[in-house]
Amino acid sequence: MTLSPFARVVLRVLLLLVLAFMYVPLLLVLINSFNPNQVASWPPKGFSLVWWEAALDNTGARDALIESLHVAAWATAIALVLGSMIAFAIARYQWFGRESISLLIVLPIALPGIVTGVALQNAFTRVLPEIGIDIGLGLITVIIAHTTFCLVIVFNNVVARLRRASASMEEASMDLGASSWQTFRLVTFPQVRSALLAGGMLAFGLSFDEIIVTQLAAGAGVQTLPIWIFNNLSRPNQAPVVNVVAALVILLSVIPVYFAQRLSDDPAHTGV
Repeated sequence: MTLSPFARVVLRVLLLLVLAFMYVPLLLVLINSFNPNQVASWPPKGFSLVWWEAALDNTGARDALIESLHVAAWATAIALVLGSMIAFAIARYQWFGRESISLLIVLPIALPGIVTGVALQNAFTRVLPEIGIDIGLGLITVIIAHTTFCLVIVFNNVVARLRRASASMEEASMDLGASSWQTFRLVTFPQVRSALLAGGMLAFGLSFDEIIVTQLAAGAGVQTLPIWIFNNLSRPNQAPVVNVVAALVILLSVIPVYFAQRLSDDPAHTGV
């Protein structure tokens, strides 16, 4: 499609406006984290690492960071196993109800977080105790809740790669006498390896900064980094430290997404 010079200019201006709307507020958070003043001001009066030092010395923030990393790591690991297994079942086998199951797996990512959180909270506090499974609200329920949407990310990446990869190479490997495990290790896994890495990184980033589902699935003793930010946001004396922690969350969320995008786009890592 050929666009006129005027249309190209309009599209570029709209693109810049959308990007500015999305990323200027994030840039302001990063800049204010180096502001020496306790009250945010613009432009900043100078450059200082005093609030970064305060954030590093903040026990609550450090504990919340460790909790977030713990939850994200477990949720990602479980999602990698379950998501890849479901993806193989959907992409490599024909069975009744396959498309319906595929829709049900993807559905949680399309639902509003508040709906998913309320549903999971009701399941943990009302439904499961009725059948004799009373685990309460805590770290385990947060990991389970995060796994529900992390699984979708892994599933989408792996099933898309499997549909692009021909099954004939796996059939040829089996015909030549290779076992199922040998075929998976030498033929199938190299084809889906980058999809697993990309899905795992995206799932980790999504879990790390999730707040709505976490609040509804967490007990009183669980405080992830996003929850810590939300609880301290209204405290004036904590505002500069919150800016630093928010900047850290931005960086830790962008890094896995960046590498996942690189893995998805680089033909050298597709394995096909």
